[in-house]
Amino acid sequence: MKTSIQFASCLFAAVVFLSMTAMVHAQQRGTGRAPSGDRSTGDIELEKPPVPLDEFEQTALKVLGDIQANQAFRNVPENDGRLLRIMAQSMGAKNVVELGTSTGISGIWLGLGLKETGGHLTTYEIDSDRAAKARENFKRAGLSDVITVVEGDAHEKLKDFTGTVDMVFLDADKEGYIDYLNTLMPMLRPGGLILAHNINPRMAHPPFMEAITTDPNLDTVVRGGMSITLKKK
Repeated sequence: MKTSIQFASCLFAAVVFLSMTAMVHAQQRGTGRAPSGDRSTGDIELEKPPVPLDEFEQTALKVLGDIQANQAFRNVPENDGRLLRIMAQSMGAKNVVELGTSTGISGIWLGLGLKETGGHLTTYEIDSDRAAKARENFKRAGLSDVITVVEGDAHEKLKDFTGTVDMVFLDADKEGYIDYLNTLMPMLRPGGLILAHNINPRMAHPPFMEAITTDPNLDTVVRGGMSITLKKK
């Protein structure tokens, strides 16, 4: 009797495992991409790969694909990069600041939007090797004139930054988000945006989350692991 119960339990577990595996494989076949834990399967199924408008975009997309395939550093996934581009271009951003360049995937997406608005991206990277790779990638994508890479500790380097900012993208040290926020908030124009990456229960830094969700002059939503904060006035 005991053996029969054990066999039934193992059989049930195997059926559940195989069913879940088949479901995941079906999702991957339908989208060409693995599902993300921060995004619904419905979103993934409905979203399609980017379609280049012209030869310039086609070149940039090829560079993005090459970085993803051959440069093993942390970078934003494609869907987040596309969101950054949409945000920057749709708001007509002229001055965007990024914390955490890595090898340049997010910078290229932002640069595609800023190329259309006549804007500029200033991006900060503490690692010299990643900064060098990012500069080369921006050059290959035809965006060297749109993007400036500042190498070094952004907590110090930001002290030299002046001007009005339309949009900020945070993707560096999570405990440092609150310092970046406090430094850049006075420069962020009314109606400007702050986007922060890796905002989930495991990685979100409590002081930063409190700051962007309790200030009456800020309105924040979290979607797919990214917070989007509007400065009202």
